[in-house]
Amino acid sequence: MKIARLETNDGSFYAIAQEDGSYTQATGDLYEGLSDSGTVISGKLLAPLEPTNIMCIGLNYIKHAEEGGMELPKHPILFMKTTSTLQNPGDPIVIPRKQFSDKVDFEAELAVVIGKSCYNASREDALDYVLGYTCANDVSARDWQKHGGGRQWCRGKTFATFCPMGPVLVTADEIPDPNALAIRSVLNDQVMQDWNTDDMIFDVPALIESLSGSTVLPAGTVILTGTPHGVGFARTPPVWMQPGDEISIEIEGIGTLTNPVVEEVLEEVL
Repeated sequence: MKIARLETNDGSFYAIAQEDGSYTQATGDLYEGLSDSGTVISGKLLAPLEPTNIMCIGLNYIKHAEEGGMELPKHPILFMKTTSTLQNPGDPIVIPRKQFSDKVDFEAELAVVIGKSCYNASREDALDYVLGYTCANDVSARDWQKHGGGRQWCRGKTFATFCPMGPVLVTADEIPDPNALAIRSVLNDQVMQDWNTDDMIFDVPALIESLSGSTVLPAGTVILTGTPHGVGFARTPPVWMQPGDEISIEIEGIGTLTNPVVEEVLEEVL
């Protein structure tokens, strides 16, 4: 099942994406189970859920570690994005100007959505906790990430609009192996990243086992699983997103998440 979330004149609703591109209204609860009402609805496409947590893994692809000249980590590298970074498909990524950045990068990522409270999961049962998967862009202001965050990554990762997700949430039954998916980023029609999730250092079961260790992952927790090589900062010369750009994240079996890029407009102080 491919689950979408639509904003209509009557409010926001979960919907089921159909093969012909239409949507039918869903009934029930995202975590307890949705059913297809068969009633066609239309509206603005939203991020497929409102996360309870956004947990992110850095340096989790072998080739990405190599392009950055970094040693492979012995344990998953965890950082957080705030839930206020969430952005909808089609809505703009905003380049910060109040906290000025001119080094905003793209990161294509497979996002894992936890469907029920998860605590001390084992590798063997880890995927039982997964509701589904979606595309994400871990937008990163590299100057703030590396130099302006007091040795923490979060500042450069948590500006408004820095976590686009979508276009749909594909339920786990349709993706039996999340570590066998083609993943790409495309900037202004130029392919930047083009790899496969089988290059993860820590695969999805390993991440869930690690992150849930002595830790509760409530339903609605989103895990961003890292990005493959080809990001902007590692290119010669570096490629940074600019106002007027368009960035797309494509993942096999899920779809394409596309966002335009704009500049933050600051209100004049009179």
